[in-house]
Amino acid sequence: MPMNRVQFQPGLSMPEFTKLYGTEAQCEAALVQSRWPTGFSCPACGHGGHCLLPSRPRMTFQCNACHRQTSLIAGTLFQGSNLPLTTWFLAIYLVSQAKTGLSALALKRHLGVSYPTAWLIHHKLMQAMAEREDLYRLSGAVQMDDAYLGGERSGGKAGRGSENKVPFVAAVSVDDEGHPGRIKLTPVPGFTTEAIIEWSKDHLSPGCTVLSDGLACFGGVSAAGCLHIPIVAGGRKPDELPEFRWVNTVLGNVKTSLSGAYHAFDFGKYAGRYLAAIAYRFNRRFQLKTLPERLLVAAVATGPRPEAWLRMAEDSC
Repeated sequence: MPMNRVQFQPGLSMPEFTKLYGTEAQCEAALVQSRWPTGFSCPACGHGGHCLLPSRPRMTFQCNACHRQTSLIAGTLFQGSNLPLTTWFLAIYLVSQAKTGLSALALKRHLGVSYPTAWLIHHKLMQAMAEREDLYRLSGAVQMDDAYLGGERSGGKAGRGSENKVPFVAAVSVDDEGHPGRIKLTPVPGFTTEAIIEWSKDHLSPGCTVLSDGLACFGGVSAAGCLHIPIVAGGRKPDELPEFRWVNTVLGNVKTSLSGAYHAFDFGKYAGRYLAAIAYRFNRRFQLKTLPERLLVAAVATGPRPEAWLRMAEDSC
């Protein structure tokens, strides 16, 4: 059997990571490079001339033109944190390299922090992943399916009507050779035509050819300028159809990731982030070695996401 090039790529080893980001000074330099790749630029006036203020707990820049003072972490995902940057960078490394995800409890043990702190770090990084994923749309041929997170609660409804189930759309773009490209895993209010129309406008490029199992609501993709081709199972289960090979594979990976890494989480509030984290890693599966650096760039671009905002998940996701 040939070696799977995704599974056997070298990635970034722990010794390599420690060599690159093992000290606070190294992490500060990496953060400066990610935030200002062409040199410092004052957030207020755009001037590049500056001086570094001594005796500050964080690296702080003072603009020579307007004299505004800017902390290195101000305006980034790290804003307001008192943790060393080495702790944040280790979290970025662990979360980005974990194929099936990493729970806040496991992160707590690796980082040596409290569980609330690990939960906050985890959700901030997943939020950065989610916002990065929102920048991309699927194009070309797309396999699409309906799926649910959660299960029946004791005494509750069974099946699709269960109060503990969160509906989400799973979609995979496939190239001309039949290889998977990008994926989207997105919670929706329900599988209605209106919900799919809104989803399609946000996540599909006009001109896509969408294959689905014929669920009536998926016809809504036509409102986004896409061609919908329903596939009739003909007595077979959808997971037996070759037309849905990759979307079924992805859904199997989602199940493995969530059941293997997490004991439990609030599906109703945080499903979007957990699914986005899976999609983020899958969509960069060929860049395992550079994933920590890419996630750092995403964290810088995301901006401050305080705990109160993160816990208002219905509004923030």
